[in-house]
Amino acid sequence: MRARFYAKKECNRMKEIYSFLLALVLVIGLSAQAHAALWERGTDSLGNRLIYDDDLNITWYDYTNASDNWQNQVDWASNLSVDFNGLIYDDWRLPSTVDDRYSPGHSGSTTAGSNITSSEMGHLFYAELGNKSYFDTVGNLQPGWGLINVGDFQNLMAASYWSGTEYSLNTSVAWVFNFNIGVQALDTKGVIASVGYPKALAVRPGDVAGAVPEPSTVLLLSAGIAGIGVMRKLFRK
Repeated sequence: MRARFYAKKECNRMKEIYSFLLALVLVIGLSAQAHAALWERGTDSLGNRLIYDDDLNITWYDYTNASDNWQNQVDWASNLSVDFNGLIYDDWRLPSTVDDRYSPGHSGSTTAGSNITSSEMGHLFYAELGNKSYFDTVGNLQPGWGLINVGDFQNLMAASYWSGTEYSLNTSVAWVFNFNIGVQALDTKGVIASVGYPKALAVRPGDVAGAVPEPSTVLLLSAGIAGIGVMRKLFRK
């Protein structure tokens, strides 16, 4: 009777350990997905990095094109040809944003202003790189603002960049994002402002061929799965 009691107790303990390991693997997997949004895939034939964003499933080309008007920047991105690991990628474009009626603010729910992540550049600045705007969500000046964190980017500048999205209510202007103060706004396509034309980044859909998960993520998941396998065998015995 006592032997049966201890056997049952040991069985319950093994079940608890098995459940714990299973939960641990799930947590590791979710954590890897939540915190590993930007992946540096390597450099092209010119030495510029390709950086994959697995949140939006896009690849950034880490190169800043010099200031120019909107149409020239659109043409530059669409004509861009990148040689990466012997493969040619020519499906580049300017980053996009959600186009809607101009509405400034700082809450992050407006179309213009601070803390907006609905554009690809805003998402990069705030969600991926973890930077702060000049203003917090209620409009107060906050410390530590600006392009402080650049991650794996080597050529991202604290400057205004064109998006490829025109303003539908007035197609003489297009949306821009300022990486210096984290502000989304509109700018005239073909007129040089007092601070000059915005610059440009290129982005393409999807990942680049041959990309593999980071070794640390694979090792963590493999170790957890192996642990579950061992515990399952012990539990059966």
